Amino acid sequence: MKLISFKHLLIGFFMFAAAGMALALKPTAKLVDSEAQINLETLIPAQFGDWKVDETIATLLVSPELQKVIEETYSQTLTRTYVNGEGKRIMLSIAYGGSHGEGMQTHRPEVCYPAQGFQVVKNTQPAMLSTQYGELPIKRLVAAQGPRNEPITYWVVVGDQQTQFGWRMKLAQMRYTLTGVVPDGMLVRVSSIDRDEKDAYENQADFIQAMFASMRDSERERITGKFDS
Repeated sequence: MKLISFKHLLIGFFMFAAAGMALALKPTAKLVDSEAQINLETLIPAQFGDWKVDETIATLLVSPELQKVIEETYSQTLTRTYVNGEGKRIMLSIAYGGSHGEGMQTHRPEVCYPAQGFQVVKNTQPAMLSTQYGELPIKRLVAAQGPRNEPITYWVVVGDQQTQFGWRMKLAQMRYTLTGVVPDGMLVRVSSIDRDEKDAYENQADFIQAMFASMRDSERERITGKFDS
């Protein structure tokens, strides 16, 4: 009887300790409050390298339902279409949240494209994009709707950490949680309408490289996270 009581007491102790630890580790500060305020409209140049914003292309509208989710999830979003001297077009979409949470999942191409009537015809593949600043972990997939074939490249940043959806993202969030900080988060998506996927990804890589080169280090790290030194 005494053994049972002691066992219950021990269990109760650990439950109390766990509750206390959870309270102690509860994030109390937002990373965004300690950083310079971000403005996507000015952060991303309207022209860089051979690329400039195509003013002739109207912003693609999303469904009211998805727009509502986006507005509730993110602090800012940016959607632009760029064109180069050869007439090739690249679509850029960035979603930024001051308090990074599970809501970021809604902007994943695997989720938001089907929500707009697209079909993912090539499953997501992880890859590394070589840049002049280091290797950037990205993901690629292809979405289609009727004759429209859209190869997509995207990546995710939590705080200043490069990551990916799934357990890697949870680990990145946990690292901040252990320091009592709520990280911000960003999803950057680059895509183009092209039947030639190899050519599309090469154009996207050129676009990304040119965009990175046009930004100061502190600005670039907001959309790429910190590269391993």
